[in-house]
Amino acid sequence: LCAIIHYLVRGQLGWFGLTIACLVPGYAAQLLSILWFRADGRAPGCWLLALHLLQLGLWKRTRVHLLKPGWAPCHRDSCRYWDVLRAEKGGAAGEVLAQLGDVCVLRLLEALLQTLPHLLLQAYVVVAVDPAGFIPGVSAGLSLLSLAWALVSYSHFTCLLKPGHLSPPAAVILCLLLWRTGMLGTRVLALVLFARLYSFWVFAVAGVHWLLMSFWLGAQQTDIVAQPCRWRLFNCLLGAVYIFCYINVRPGPSRTRVVVFYAVSTWNVLYSTWI
Repeated sequence: LCAIIHYLVRGQLGWFGLTIACLVPGYAAQLLSILWFRADGRAPGCWLLALHLLQLGLWKRTRVHLLKPGWAPCHRDSCRYWDVLRAEKGGAAGEVLAQLGDVCVLRLLEALLQTLPHLLLQAYVVVAVDPAGFIPGVSAGLSLLSLAWALVSYSHFTCLLKPGHLSPPAAVILCLLLWRTGMLGTRVLALVLFARLYSFWVFAVAGVHWLLMSFWLGAQQTDIVAQPCRWRLFNCLLGAVYIFCYINVRPGPSRTRVVVFYAVSTWNVLYSTWI
């Protein structure tokens, strides 16, 4: 909101319109949240619809359905606590775990559809248009942290789904956050600098990387989506995400897949630099 007001006050209507446009894809996550509320048997009322219209639906999910007294376990009992949550799928504890999964997935979707485009836009403004711009710089930094935190929360939830896994301590969460922030920051900065020097050629480089990642995902037979048409669409969408970061969607060790991902990313950067 500060970035929107900043561009409006300074009369930069082009950046003002693009910043507002970055808010629109976020409504996909809000719409999915409403549909999931209805699927859970909760009829969305006017207040709930208004919150989602203001893009506060995920905040409502987090505050009302997860942050309840008695659901925050001590760290020494966290393993037993989450094992109980996994075992009681039909009870209240299982519902909390399901709600946690919904929030993490929706938050990740919102971050990829809304926060990531906003981060790219504000980073380009800071690098190529207004290097001394304080508001765009702060907005880009907060967007980077928000995106990194969404990825860490998703990884945390997938870890909790595995029996016997402890809830990671704060030090581990901080290390994961720093890793994700550094990875995303360098990737975004590289793309922004390439766009500044070569303009629209950055779309060609990103498109090649997108195709490579989509075909690679298809070769892995990622069956997280059952229907073939939706499975192909899922691989294409995830291939676009792989331009910026790696998200593990398959069970089992991911060391080999991570090595392949970073090898392709490094080759892409080196080839782009050579061109």
